[in-house]
This record gives sequence, C-alpha cells and structure tokens, in this order.
Amino acid sequence: MKFNTQLSFLRFVNSTQRANCPFDGGTFLSDFGRMVAETLSTRVFLIGITLITSVVMARILGPEGRGLYAVAASIGALGVQFGNLGLHASNTYHGAKDKTLIPALLGNTFVVSFGFGGLIAVISWMIFSQWPHLAPTQHILLGLSLAYIPFGLGYMLLQNLLLGIQQIRAYNIVELINRILIIVLIGLTVSLRIVNVEAVFCTTLIASGVCVVLIVWLMRAFLTCFPMPSLEILKWNIRYGIKVYLTDFFSFVTLRMNLLIVQYMLGAENVGYYSIAISLTDMIYIFPMVIGTLLFPKLSAMDEYDKKWELTVKLTYSVAFQMTGVCLVIALFAKPLILFLYGKPFIPSISLFYLSLVSIYFLSIQGVLVKYLASCGYPSTIMWIWFSILVMSLPLNIIFISAMGLPGAMYASIVMNFILMLQIIYFSIRHHRSVELT
Repeated sequence: MKFNTQLSFLRFVNSTQRANCPFDGGTFLSDFGRMVAETLSTRVFLIGITLITSVVMARILGPEGRGLYAVAASIGALGVQFGNLGLHASNTYHGAKDKTLIPALLGNTFVVSFGFGGLIAVISWMIFSQWPHLAPTQHILLGLSLAYIPFGLGYMLLQNLLLGIQQIRAYNIVELINRILIIVLIGLTVSLRIVNVEAVFCTTLIASGVCVVLIVWLMRAFLTCFPMPSLEILKWNIRYGIKVYLTDFFSFVTLRMNLLIVQYMLGAENVGYYSIAISLTDMIYIFPMVIGTLLFPKLSAMDEYDKKWELTVKLTYSVAFQMTGVCLVIALFAKPLILFLYGKPFIPSISLFYLSLVSIYFLSIQGVLVKYLASCGYPSTIMWIWFSILVMSLPLNIIFISAMGLPGAMYASIVMNFILMLQIIYFSIRHHRSVELT
C-alpha cells in the first residue's frame, strides 16, 4: 500500500508539472514528488530503527534503567521545546525566502542554542541543586539530561535550516546517521561493559553533537561569509517564530488535555485503550506530515502567489484523495493488526481506532493548507484558531464522554478537528482572495 501511495502521488505531481510548473525546466514538481517518496521511506526506516533501539535499551537497562532513561530524555525534550521559541519554523521560512541570510541565521542558531539553551540548562541545574527534591533524576544523569538541551536545540534548528535551503536528501541522511550512530555507540558501551543509564544517555548526547557539526559542514556551500549573529534578523525570526511557538503550545496542551480528561473521568485503563488508538493513527499521519514538511520551504521560496495557491490546492486535493484510500485500507486490517500487536486485552482500542481515522483525516487536510498560510508570513489567525480549539476542548470532551463513555473522547476529537479544518479552509481562501485584490 505504501508503494502504491507513493507511485500514485508521483504520477500526480508529474501530471501537474505539465499543466503548470512554477519553476524552470519543468522539474520542480517531479523533484518534490521524489523527495516526498524518499523522505517517507526514510521515516518508515527510522521507525524501525527507533523500535530496535527501544528494545535494545530495555533489555540492557531493565525496567528501572529504561524508566530513568525515559525521564532524562523527557527533561532534555522539554528544555528543547521550551527553548526553541518557534525558531525551527522561522529558520525554514527565512532560509527559503532568502538564502543570503543563511550565515546570519546560522550565527543566530548557535546563539539561541548554546546561549539561551545553555542558560536554561544552567538555571535548571541551579534550581535542582538548591531544591534536590524537585529534580526528576539525580547527579550525573541530571547533568547529562540538562547538557542535552543546547545540543538538542541546535540539532533541531539546524535541521530546519537544511529544510529551508531545500537540502532534503541531506536532511534525511543526517536523521539516519543520528539514529544509526546511537545504535553503534550503544553497542560500543556493551562491548566495553559500561552498561548503565548514564553511558547509554551519553550516546544520544554524542550523536546530537556529531550531527550538529555534520550539518554545519553540509551547509558550507551556502556560507558566503563567516556565520555571525544578527540582532535585526533575530528580531524577524522571533516575530515569526513566537506565533508558531504559541500555536504549537496550544495544540500540545489540547492533545494532552484529552488524555488527562479521559484519565480523570474514566481511569487509567481507558487511557491505555485511547493511547493505543492515538499512537497507531500517529503513524498513519506520517504521510501528510512529510508532504507538509517538504511543501513549506517550497512554498516559502515562491514569490508568485497565484502559483503558490494553485500548488497548495492541488496538493490538498491529492492528500484528501490519498488519505481516503489509506484510511479505508488500514480500517480493513485494523482488528487483526491490533490483536496481533497488543493482544485481546486491547480489543476496546479497535473501535476507537476506527473513529480516530476520521479525526486524522480532517487533521491531514488542514495540515497542507496551514503550510500555505505559514509560507505567507504565518498570520496570527492560525494561532487564534488553535486557541479556540483549546478552549472548546474541555467542554466538548466532558459532554461527549459523559454521554458516550470512552468513544465520546474520539467523537470530541472528530468534532474539534472538523471545526479546525473548516476554519483553516475558510481563512486560507479568504487570505488568497485578499492577496488577489492587492
């Protein structure tokens, strides 16, 4: 099915390039289709590597050690999430709009990553040193998890710079190197008989540091001068990035709130059923997510709004068509798949998974249009749309769960994503018409 989906998409982009191609040589859309297929295949491969890594870690560390590793990784991830200020999207946007900005964007990336990210790590260390009972982990592991913040932040921002200059193959290669390097380093720790949580976590830290250096080396052709930070460009970045940052925050809280409401109203067992359905649909979302990730820098680099809108509309229809087929086929195999992977105790997840397919379908369609709006300067309306979804999340979940039990949580998600899709469609069309009038 994955191969047929990729082949169908490639046929689509090849046909549209003949109709109207926004760039010279008629290669723009065909290259885009090839990169979608390549990136999608890379993502699937990375899922396999991640699964292997997770199994290896669990076996060599045991339940307690694996738990400590997860806590340390969460500390680092939270630091990266808090410290990025939305600059990951801003790097992609400004890098795609003007490649002469790359040296300054690179300089700013290092200032934010190792300056602001380092400051977050130092302040966190001081707080945990003053009040040790607040620290999720202790001693060396805590220090390593905090040390990861600037490196993880640098890795994220530099990866998005690669997207901005449309070095998609380099982006995929670096991702693969990062995951493979972790596996190799874990093997080295085992061979040296240094099997503890600190040593295993060091593999993640080292891999991130190596990839930061590698990305800078890969970008050397775009560095027309030494990468010095620019306060003026940083202001542009933050003005754009803060809207992305708040949007991500609202969407993150909305998703987490759903789980917490289920936990509060129905208990941990039902959260388990709900989480299985959500995790499986997240895997299906990889396809539209990859298209959106690669489409964003392409649209940002285009100056002609008519062609930008035309490409967006065509890809939106394509994703809607492709996801219809994907969801229908996956639904046919959902029951045997869930029973095989998780066993009979998780039978309640099957009906939830069917409902989650509807929800993810609506989310996929709006995901393409959001990239169009993001390429037009990221209007603050996107942020307020997500805020409205957050506000309605609590009452909708309470009403539906009270009336229907656990399936009510999925129905609430369907309603919210449908409203989200309608708002994004409406505002995208309105934004395009306003641009046409000017």
